[in-house]
Amino acid sequence: MNSIESFYKVWQVFDPRRTLIALGGFLFVLALLIHFLLLTSPVYNWFQEPEVEEPAPFAGMSALPPAR
Repeated sequence: MNSIESFYKVWQVFDPRRTLIALGGFLFVLALLIHFLLLTSPVYNWFQEPEVEEPAPFAGMSALPPAR
């Protein structure tokens, strides 16, 4: 007998509801852990604005073109 054919017997050992609730809880905690780890890194923190320097103004530039 193939082991895949008898795999349904695992649900006779484990309660399906408890197993799915435990799996969902584990995945939720894992997702929170990954998100908090990313938030602690300065590269992947999406709450803080990146520190960008203001570009130096070019010589001779003005906001408006010269009047005619």
